[in-house]
Parts: sequence; structure tokens; C-alpha cells
Amino acid sequence: MRGPARPCAAGAMAGPEPGLRLRFQRRFLAARPLRSLPWPELEQNLRAAPDSPLLREILHQTILHPLCVKYPPSTKYRRCFLTELIKKHESTAAEPLDELYDTLADVLKEEESTQCYKNYLMPTGDCVTLCESTAMISGGTTGLVTWEAALHLAGWAGGNPELFRARTVLELGSGIGFTGIAICKTCQPKTYIFSDCHHCVLRQLGENIRLNGFEVTWCTQTEPRGQEVEAKNCQNPKLMVAELDWGSVTEEQLVGLQPDVVIAADVVYDPEIIVALIGMLQKLSTSRADRKAPEVFIAFTIRNPDTYHLFQAELDKVGIRWQIIPAHGNSNFLYDVQPNVTILQLFI
Repeated sequence: MRGPARPCAAGAMAGPEPGLRLRFQRRFLAARPLRSLPWPELEQNLRAAPDSPLLREILHQTILHPLCVKYPPSTKYRRCFLTELIKKHESTAAEPLDELYDTLADVLKEEESTQCYKNYLMPTGDCVTLCESTAMISGGTTGLVTWEAALHLAGWAGGNPELFRARTVLELGSGIGFTGIAICKTCQPKTYIFSDCHHCVLRQLGENIRLNGFEVTWCTQTEPRGQEVEAKNCQNPKLMVAELDWGSVTEEQLVGLQPDVVIAADVVYDPEIIVALIGMLQKLSTSRADRKAPEVFIAFTIRNPDTYHLFQAELDKVGIRWQIIPAHGNSNFLYDVQPNVTILQLFI
């Protein structure tokens, strides 16, 4: 069952500029790019009140926050963050802040690791904690890091929980699990089926699901989603992980999944994958016992417009209608919504 929410202390900050500290905290704990942190606003505040406790408070809401102590971002990220914080402090006429230098000294003693943590705070007071690779490509896959479209899709889902509540959701290309874990914590699906095809990714995905207090059932494509699964995993929602290879899976193997909703994030990045993805969606459209096609939502970052247009052209070729979901203003995780991330609804 899902464990108790870890204390995030996001709403417990008193004193001046709580919004500034909150933005530093949320972006830092999620290891967002350092350039996205509100440095200019911090400088403005420090110039106005050099001896204010603001820097110390930011330090305790970031590097020294209990979540960071237990599940820290990469050593390099923390080192660069502290270095920038010290620069801002030294640019004022304030007294030296020993705690800043002592904390940097402690971080400098640490060895670099191939793994790090990211903590995504949610409005509910809960958070999604993920263990990720520090490298964009690791173990021959890009699936061991969280990509922008996953954040966008989770934020959109949080603003539309009725699409997922009490329904069975299948996620294609789940990666290390951010979108699915966030949806399970905010949208109350009946069953959530994570899926991927890379063994390293599946192993890390399972670890992240457990890290967030959920139990997980591993299933094969031929295993029906029936009584034996319910007896084994009675939590609500039920979380399952399936190994799905889009190119080789058959309709018969998909019969046991029976999704009401199918989602995916950042899976449209390679022309070679597009045909396999569309084939997978076609199989899913006919695999439901009631022959009712699931609702499908695909989020992706438009890195190469040609790939994006190829995906739309291939959808048109097989008669799958699509529409662009309007950009949402709801930023559930208070992170910057990227203008080049799009969600398509497909009618399969």
C-alpha cells in the first residue's frame, strides 16, 4: 500500500518572500536547470536587505532540506548551486555566512555517482521521488532520465483527473515512472499499467514505484488482469508493470490489459519508432472485450518538426484522427511549461 506522505514542508515557510523560497525549493529539489532558478529576484532582495535571513532560509529549504539530505540531487548539481548561492552572497555587503561555506565543503568531499535523486513537490503536500541516471544516455538507453513531456503530461493529467479516476490506464514507454507515479498520487485511477521494453529501465521503474510507497505487480502480456492479480495486489490504485515490445506484441497478448485510457510521453522522437507505435495503438483499439477503443493521449517535445509532421502523416495514412490538446495554464508542479511540448489526442 502507499506509505504516508513524506513531509515536504513546502507550505510551512514564514517570513518575507515565501514565494521566492518556494520557487527555489521546488526547482532545486527537482534538479531543474540552474538557469531556471529565480536568481535575479534573489539579487534584488539581497540588495534591498543584505543582512536578511533569506539566504540561510533558502539553504535550509534546498541543500539542507530533509528530502535533499535523504534523496540528494547529483553532487555536481549541488556544488554548482552552492557556488552560485555564495556568489550572490559575496556580491552584497553582508557578513560572511559560514554555514554556506561549511555546506559546500561537505559537498566537495563527496564522490560523483552515476545515479541521483529528483524530488517533485506536488500541491497535495506529497511528492514524487525518483532515482535517475546522471547521464542522458546510460546502459544503451535514454529511458533512465525524466524528460520534459513527462512533466507536461503529468501536469495536464493533474488538471483533468476525471479522465483517469476509477479507470484502467496503460502508459506506453513509461521510462523510470514519473508520469504514472504522479497520476497514481493525484488522479485515483483504478489500475495503472506501466510498460517499457528495456530491462534496465524496467528494473529502475520498479524501484521507483516502491520508493514512492506503492506495491507493484509484474505481469506478462498473456496474463489476464483478473482475480489472481487482485488477490495479490489489493491496493487502490493497483499498479502493474508490463514488458511491452511494440514491434512484436500481438493482439492476443494485449487482451489481458483492457485499458480505458492509453498515454505516452516523449515516445515520438525517432522516425523508426513511429510505425511501431502506430501499429501498437491499432492492436490496442481491437483488443478490448467490448470493442470500445481506449482514449489515447500522446505528449511529446517537438525537437525536429519533420518527425512531428511524419507522425501526423502516418496517423492520417492509417485513418487515425487526431487533435491538439490546448496548452494548459495549470502548472501542478510549478515548473516551467515548455512551449515546444504538445499533447495530441488520438481517436483510434
